[in-house]
Amino acid sequence: MTRRLVRKRLFVGLLAASLLLLCALGVILLYLVSHRENAFNQILLIILAGFLLLAGLIVAFGISGLVLTLWSAKSIRSLQGPTRIATNLMFPFVMTIGQSLGISADVIRRSFVEVNNQLVKTRAQQLIGSEVLILVPHCLQRSECPHKITIDVSNCKECGLCTIADLQSIARDFGVKLAVASGGTLARRFVEKYRPKAIVAVACERDLSSGILDANPIPVYGVLNMRPFGPCLNTSVDIEDVKQALQLFGIAPASSELNETPAISHN
Repeated sequence: MTRRLVRKRLFVGLLAASLLLLCALGVILLYLVSHRENAFNQILLIILAGFLLLAGLIVAFGISGLVLTLWSAKSIRSLQGPTRIATNLMFPFVMTIGQSLGISADVIRRSFVEVNNQLVKTRAQQLIGSEVLILVPHCLQRSECPHKITIDVSNCKECGLCTIADLQSIARDFGVKLAVASGGTLARRFVEKYRPKAIVAVACERDLSSGILDANPIPVYGVLNMRPFGPCLNTSVDIEDVKQALQLFGIAPASSELNETPAISHN
């Protein structure tokens, strides 16, 4: 069993535990109904219990769709909606249950990101470069750099001391948009500005998980950054991971397209 598979199973397992908790709350409320004499309280408890059990049913369908998608590596269109609802609705419960069991928050978030990436792979549409946004954090830029790139990434002088220059090169070669955000608010503004059909996001576990949930239903493929100096300081990213993420959406660099052009015979 690979480590990657274990990570995916972690989130799915915690999601199932959250479902059991939700159903248990519904049953407890129904039990309380039978021990209440006040009609108003009974009606209120019945409504709450019904809501919880209905939510539990939707989440159950969502978990089923998630498991089947991960197992078959194929998207199940009819269960995409419940799957999205299940992950969004139950994510806070998953975090609470996992941390109460002594599991690191970043480990849970990393599992969620990998599950999300697998779902994105199974649903990836063939897009053109202009429909995809690479969204990265400002901590990829060297802290000593005087050039402000969070408003306009073209202010980067491409000195090569950080990965921003490599990302600019990728953006040009693949014809995609590149934006550098200093936080969630600015990231959302870039999404609203460019209106991408897909996003390749680079960030830490916390920012990736929140960004994936915020951008829904826009597919976001998450690439974890590397933090040799700790969080939010002179971080880096594997450029090949970014390229592979773009290729999931059928986007190839312009140089490869030129190489694929058949040679003209002069005979």
